[in-house]
Amino acid sequence: MRWVKIFESQEEAVLKLPLNQPLEKMVENRSLCFVRTEQRIFVILDRCSHNGERLSKGRLNAFGEIICPWHGYRFQLATGRECGERSRDVETFPIREAADGIYVGM
Repeated sequence: MRWVKIFESQEEAVLKLPLNQPLEKMVENRSLCFVRTEQRIFVILDRCSHNGERLSKGRLNAFGEIICPWHGYRFQLATGRECGERSRDVETFPIREAADGIYVGM
């Protein structure tokens, strides 16, 4: 696994990632969906496993799941698990915070 710097600091992450709002970000030619919650930053592949829609166009529900805007498929941010077991799970990526920035594991 390679660690790729995505933010220079926690402050930059807070400025660029609105709380509980999915955001698409390209990292090494891969479209990833970033979500900052009150607990931490989550990163999942930005494609619904059902029909390929970008999850970054979706929204979060009260359970901390991201909901696909096309057909309502729900994915757990921490695991990528599709909650209704109707489709494949979505790949997740680990985050590492360090003194010199925030990194995503690729």
